[in-house]
Amino acid sequence: MTPAVGGTLLGLLLATGLVLAMWSSPPMRAVRLDRRLSPYLRDAPRPSRLLPGAEPRSTLVTAAVRLFGPVLADGVRLLDRVVGGRNGVRRRLVALRPAGSVEEFRLEQVVWGGVGIAAGAGCGAVVAVAAGSFDPLSALLLAGVGGVVGVLGRDWWLTHQVRRRQRAMLAELPAVAEMLALAVTAGEGVAGAIDRVCRLVRGELAADMSDALTRSRTGTPLVEALERLRDDTGLEPLARFVDGVVVAIERGTPLAEVLRAQATDVGEAGKRALLEAGGQREIAMMIPVVFLVLPVTVLFALYPGLISITAVVR
Repeated sequence: MTPAVGGTLLGLLLATGLVLAMWSSPPMRAVRLDRRLSPYLRDAPRPSRLLPGAEPRSTLVTAAVRLFGPVLADGVRLLDRVVGGRNGVRRRLVALRPAGSVEEFRLEQVVWGGVGIAAGAGCGAVVAVAAGSFDPLSALLLAGVGGVVGVLGRDWWLTHQVRRRQRAMLAELPAVAEMLALAVTAGEGVAGAIDRVCRLVRGELAADMSDALTRSRTGTPLVEALERLRDDTGLEPLARFVDGVVVAIERGTPLAEVLRAQATDVGEAGKRALLEAGGQREIAMMIPVVFLVLPVTVLFALYPGLISITAVVR
């Protein structure tokens, strides 16, 4: 790197820092309404701990907000305008437990993007040292690619978390349905059966059912709490099970029979899911056999003959 290029880069970094500092300073930053009202609302009572999601969340993102709040807020607004898809993000966040807000997720995407930019810049520095010359365009390109990968990687990780949680809930559903049917058959009510199952079972589905029971105890009707559980999870087998329970409660159908029938249906659905997963794994196992093992076998079978033909020709 020549002294002229190094001085140019240092001057560019200094100018960028000065512009960011002036742009984020209080005189240049508009005061929002929530900041104007926050001094007068500090003594407001906190939400009840009985409600799900009422616990304070202390994360690394919260610390980043306190340190770099204005700059991160501008990045969140810019990312939200560029990426969009707030409804899809909100739906996936609701499917997690505890559910965060879209703003927190965008903030995490900004942080991941910043880490990606730093990683891309580090790769550019390593490449420059290895090549013995510095190309600013390549460094900017690697930093941009790293930022995009970081933002998209956080979105992919959210989808992965939701799918993993849904698979865990589907695996727990047959056992939970059987236990509910047994509890109701033994004489428990719906709320009592759910409470007993939640005390005996540890898992994602039991945690969501416990949240629904907590909402019903804080004033929400049990039917409405179960419907909210159905809508939040977005799982078709669980939706059918909850619909059967809700219809039985509203219309006075014998709940024990309904729960036994629903448990049987859930078990059959689990068996079908296992068969489908086995078929998919079987197809996936054919890929290394066809593209790796078979070519090597053919090569070992034909190579001696090819060598003999080559020797005869010579």
